[in-house]
Parts: sequence; C-alpha cells; structure tokens
Amino acid sequence: MNGAVERRVVITGLGIVCPLGLSLDEFWTGLVEGRSGIGPLDAFDSRGIPLHHAAQARAFTGEIDNFGPLDGEKKKAIRKGCKVMCRESQMAVAAAQRALHDCGDAATHHPPERFGCVFGSDYMLTMPEDFTSGVAACRAADGGFDFQRWGTEGMAKITPLWLLKYLPNMPASHIAIYNDLRGPSNSLTLREASGHLAVGEAAVTIKRGAADIMVAGATGTRVHPMKTVHAIQSEQVAMGDDDPAAWSRPFDKHRRGMVLGEGAAVLVLEELSHARGRGATIYGEVVGHAARCSTDRAAVGRRRHSIALAMGRALEMAGVGPADLGHVHAHGASTVTGDREEAEGIRDVLGAAARTVPTVAAKSHFGNLGGGSGLAECVASILALRHGELFPLLNHQTDDEACGIRPARRGDPAGEVFVSTSVTPQGQSGSVVIRSWRA
Repeated sequence: MNGAVERRVVITGLGIVCPLGLSLDEFWTGLVEGRSGIGPLDAFDSRGIPLHHAAQARAFTGEIDNFGPLDGEKKKAIRKGCKVMCRESQMAVAAAQRALHDCGDAATHHPPERFGCVFGSDYMLTMPEDFTSGVAACRAADGGFDFQRWGTEGMAKITPLWLLKYLPNMPASHIAIYNDLRGPSNSLTLREASGHLAVGEAAVTIKRGAADIMVAGATGTRVHPMKTVHAIQSEQVAMGDDDPAAWSRPFDKHRRGMVLGEGAAVLVLEELSHARGRGATIYGEVVGHAARCSTDRAAVGRRRHSIALAMGRALEMAGVGPADLGHVHAHGASTVTGDREEAEGIRDVLGAAARTVPTVAAKSHFGNLGGGSGLAECVASILALRHGELFPLLNHQTDDEACGIRPARRGDPAGEVFVSTSVTPQGQSGSVVIRSWRA
C-alpha cells in the first residue's frame, strides 16, 4: 500500500430515532428551540420504583411508517421481521432505513459486496413478561419456584424465537439482510462508547479498501424495567417532584444526575471519490477517531484519563489543534462526578482553550440514550455544522468552577470542525473528529 492515495471517508446519510422525533428536521428544530424530550414514564409500570419520568422516543411506536420511505417488498419484510426484534433493534433498523433513504441511491446502484455495516449497542435484556408464563408453570404448591420443572414445563412456555429478539448482533444482521449488504459486518457492545467505535471501525474498513460504503450506527435504551432499576442502583439518576424538563443539566453547578432515555442513530460513511461519482450530498468528513480504556487496579473506570487519551489521539489523527475546534460535543451525562471528570479530561487536552471553545451536550435535551447516545450527539453536531450555529447547552444556569468549560449558547458559531466523545462508567471511551464539507 506504500504510495497509494489515501482514501478519505465522508458522511452521506443521517438517520435518527430519539425523544425529539424521527426526522432530521424535527431533531434540529427541537435542539435549537431548546425543547426537552423528557416526560412521564409510561413504557412500563413504574409504580414499584422511585422514578416516574424519562426521555422516551414517543414518536417511535414500531409501526411500519416509523421506518421511513420503503418500497413494497422491504416494507413487507420489515413488518414481518419486527416480530423477532426487541425495541432497540427496531429503533436501529428505523434509523438505518432513514439514513439509507437520506443518502440517496447508494444501496440500489452499488455492488453489495462493497457495502457493509457496523452497529453498536448496549447489553440487551429480555422483558420480564417473556418469562411470566414459564415461571408460573413451575410454581410449587408453597408458591416457590421449582427448578426441577423448568426444563420440561417452564421452557415449553417460552416463545421459540425468544432469544433472537435480544442478541446484540441482530441490529447489524437485520439491516444487512433488508438492504442486501454483503460487505464487512460487525457488532460492538460497549455501552455509550459503542457509536463512536462503530464510526471508527467503519472508517478504517473504507480506508483499507475493504468497502466503499458503510452503515455505522448505534442503538440503546435505559427505559426498560431491568435497565432502569440497574441504573438507579448503580449510577446517579435524576428524580424528584419538580419539572423533569430541567433535570438534565450537564456541567451546571446544581446538576444532580442523568435522565434515562432511549434512541438510535446512524451515519452512512462513504469513500470520497465514490460519493462524488454518484453526486451524493456530503455532510462532512471523518478526519479523526480513537478508542481508549483506562481503569484502576480495582477495575473502576478512570474517565478523566480515558477521555483525555481518546480525545487527544483523535485530534492528533485529524491534525486539529485546540484553536481549530469549532466546538466540543461532550458526553455530558449530568452526573456530579462524571461531568467533573470529563471536564478535567477535556482540559487536559485543550488546556486554556477549554474555557473559550463552546461545549455542548445534547443529553441536556434528551438524557442518556445508552448505546444510542454518542451517534445521536454526532448527528446533532453535524446538523449544527450544516446550519452554521450551535444549539444551547440546555438548563445550564450556573457555572461550576470544578468543570471550567465554556457552555454553548444559542447562536454560537458551530465552526468548521468538532470533536465528540463518549465514555462508560467502566472507563471505555470513543472520540470522533468531523470536519464540515463545503461544496
């Protein structure tokens, strides 16, 4: 490969499913108008837990119209396939179909062997009702569970294709099957870092010549009976009796925890000459990406260190210095410790520029979408580059000197390049640097 022309990777399609809506226009309008996607939690019965508000993707009902414009055969296939998809997979397929429609005729007029898919997700958990009948069939006379009866009586009550709904490789599988994508495929399960890593792997796949187009996406939810309880037990979750729209307040001095949400997002990545050859609309160029992990000896994530390593390497790959950045899209979970550690990592990389470069966090509008967060945030920043302005860091009222970042305000210029970062509580980080595209 010595002497070969470097293959550049551009973004030619965007898709979103989130608490602010299902279309790019709805999403952007919600951001710039300062709307919150947080409302009453009615996805499941929450009477047994202390949390009664979340950021649900209410516009996504699972109906076939939610999946964007489809031809008759594809509509029939997806409607049938929804029966073996959990909600996370359904949102993933919907975001992917919307992104593929947005990118034009790429899938229709392209060798399928050169078109691949990398998709990220959270760990996927079953719904309790999937086992209700099976557990009831194994109840002993005293009301306890008889383990000896599970193999013969309990399992018989479980839907035969139950497991297919919850395998984390199913989003990529469904998307590839519906669109006849026969190129490189992979599935990543690194919680909030998954989306950024999916973009990085897809970009590398195109750069090394293994594909010309890649679907890079991620999906996730924290609005789930088991995951919601897990989050409440293990992380700082915002709750209370006041206005829930004000709960998510990244980097604000009075932040008190994350809001739980759900969603999916997709970027269609394409080799530059290929995109130009078919007259594609180009949103931006992926110029840097990195993944890092840092933990202490007790396996506790060192978020500051991990974020600094990932962001620093992504900017180095892009050849972008602090003074060149138009804005930073932070993970911004709105937890007291997490935001402080992230801000410290940002300052470690940007130095004094951290107090002048605008920092935005779309989680202020829709909370933590789990695995879907990072790419939803990238879509938000890509749209900001396209419109030439930033949306506000919602609910930020009082600066926290322990963070020391410059919060984005409505009307701030978005600049020509941004860096976006996500991090997990386990210290896994991903960063992506995207430059605007001017025709």
